[in-house]
Amino acid sequence: MVKPVRRIITGHDAKGRSIFLEDGPAPSVFRPSHSPNVGLTNLWLVDALPANADGPDRTSQPFQLEPPANGNVVRIVEFPPDKERNYGNQAEVFRQYGAAQAHDAKARHPGFHKTQSLDYAIVVDGEIWALMDVGETLMKAGDVLIQRGTNHAWSNRTDRPARVCFVLNGA
Repeated sequence: MVKPVRRIITGHDAKGRSIFLEDGPAPSVFRPSHSPNVGLTNLWLVDALPANADGPDRTSQPFQLEPPANGNVVRIVEFPPDKERNYGNQAEVFRQYGAAQAHDAKARHPGFHKTQSLDYAIVVDGEIWALMDVGETLMKAGDVLIQRGTNHAWSNRTDRPARVCFVLNGA
């Protein structure tokens, strides 16, 4: 089961004072039909600047892997161990992500993909392998990867889930 992510949102009251608007489980969790033990939780999404104006929660929109062209999205992805993950029909998976064009079916790992974004990947819990076309590196809690529109995949070779916080910026 995917662990819920606590989301706290601030804003302003009628007098302009800072307040807490929400505090609870993030409501926008996407679980691909092919693998319900994979969880992608959108925490916040910006589709235009300025971004600090009070307004609606944009994470209720249909799930998209890539951020808006002029915005960003912050999400937590929970990766189950590879041995528990369904890697079948990845073309359909990326179609469900709204990014069929991102999938690289010819790569050495079934999850390889490339997005038009600048991403920051921060390992929050567990460990995960970051795979490039050439090479791979083990990332542990606290490690940060700067993803600059490169073809990549993620592999969890442990016995427990890994949680990674992603900040995806439209590029």
